[in-house]
Amino acid sequence: MRGVFSLAKHPEHVLLEGVVPFPEHLAQLYREKGYWRGETIADMLFNSVERYFDRIAVIDGAESVTYAQLGQRVLSLSRGFQELGIGRFDRVVVQLPNVAAYFEVVFALFELGAVPVFALAAHRKAEIEYFCSFSEAKAYITVDKYGGFDYEALSVEIKAEVPTIENVIIVDVSNGLSRFSQLYQEPRCHELYCSPADVAFLQLSGGTTGKPKLIPRTHDDYLYTVRESARICGLSSGSVHLTSLPIAHNYTMSSPGILGCLFAGATTVLAHDGNPEIAFPLIEKHRITSASLVPPVALLWLNSPLVGEFDLSSLAVLQVGGAKLSEEAARRIKPVLGCRLQQVFGMAEGLVNYTRLDDEDEVVVTKQGLRISPDDEILVVDDDGVPVRNGQAGNLLVRGPYTIRGYYKAPDQNKKDFNPEGFYRTGDVVIQDDHGYLTVVGRKKDQINRGGEKVAPEEVENLLLSHAYVHDASVVGIPNDLLGEKVKAFVILKADADASEVTPFKLKKFLRTKGIAEFKVPDEFEIVEKFPETFVGKVSKKAQRNA
Repeated sequence: MRGVFSLAKHPEHVLLEGVVPFPEHLAQLYREKGYWRGETIADMLFNSVERYFDRIAVIDGAESVTYAQLGQRVLSLSRGFQELGIGRFDRVVVQLPNVAAYFEVVFALFELGAVPVFALAAHRKAEIEYFCSFSEAKAYITVDKYGGFDYEALSVEIKAEVPTIENVIIVDVSNGLSRFSQLYQEPRCHELYCSPADVAFLQLSGGTTGKPKLIPRTHDDYLYTVRESARICGLSSGSVHLTSLPIAHNYTMSSPGILGCLFAGATTVLAHDGNPEIAFPLIEKHRITSASLVPPVALLWLNSPLVGEFDLSSLAVLQVGGAKLSEEAARRIKPVLGCRLQQVFGMAEGLVNYTRLDDEDEVVVTKQGLRISPDDEILVVDDDGVPVRNGQAGNLLVRGPYTIRGYYKAPDQNKKDFNPEGFYRTGDVVIQDDHGYLTVVGRKKDQINRGGEKVAPEEVENLLLSHAYVHDASVVGIPNDLLGEKVKAFVILKADADASEVTPFKLKKFLRTKGIAEFKVPDEFEIVEKFPETFVGKVSKKAQRNA
């Protein structure tokens, strides 16, 4: 398996129709500064295969895959895909759960210069049909059955209704069939089928309204975030990282994610769920050193009675991102779980921020991080586009060496979401301090306007989380004829909660003792067992507003 590189050069870059390119003068600048190094994602993998030949790359249940085995399987599968007619620029919708085959599938596509369109396992016919049609996908790759859902039956419908789909490829995970294994052909050397400047894949936007937008990421720009994320997060060949979030999510892929692990020679341990019942035994068994969670799952870990039942001492760093972690919860990570918290704030469109591992504790629990690149250009502006002073809240805009310049085939949307200078309007409201660290106030659309008074949901949520019987809280604005919006709080109680102590009257009284303005105290409370979620595991405030 050693010596897998050919001596050929990458082919010339060709711009995929529907993609907004980086301006040439900035692309040249990013190359000169070493951000873009002229390698593809497949190149990165085979560099690691050369360096970490015998190390374990992926663990999925009882299956352990070395870097050498992964490299060989990727080259074998790419031959099979090639024989199906899949090649450079062909879009392929990939819908796989957290299984080891995901690595082989996506890297075989990267090897050929094909363009994966990353769907999530939670997507169903409406979304998959849209992704296949809109991207004019040539193939659709999914599993047979998983989590009680028949994906193979769905694939039959998709094949019948989307004329561009030439091949449906089923990864057998439930019944032990060998159909997928028949695609693996005799491997040959890694070859250079695409340019580092080409679009590597189409990621999904994390929005909760309408159909997801497709985000074109190039090999060059994405690998820059992977390398820097691995460095900032302290990944090495001795690291063992738990991947329990959906594997195709941007956070799971690159922050530092599975790609950061592969770059650093680390081991990725796959879990199908982040619940403590699944995660804690894996941490103990594999001596996991880091894990990435979203806030709802982090709260499950903090409040789990299993904390003292398993040896979690190997866990050095717990990353929390995808949505803002409340300060109240952030302060509990170290004393309860015994590990270092690292906050992550980013977006699939580009910008990524981390608190650093050597930051003071107060910075880590109160801020969402510092940008990874000195050439991440950040603007914090008011509603008229005028920059605000450091320490003041404003709308976040960004451009830089790994932030896209436009969505795929979306000229009208791009006019709304990108200003004339190419800055992406993120929709986040943030405060930037004098050192460049960002504190997320919330999403602009989530801000509540109660009779002209502005309420930031996160402030009220954070106070509710300090209540002894509150497991989680979500605050939204609901329509009201008199005020425009009223404030409503959805509350999940801890398992040992005394229900008589968490009535609406007592919760309001509790909040008033915290000294907040009366207009911020929720008008309504609703005790629920769980919150509705988006496909990427974030609380769906849209669903709560419409409840």
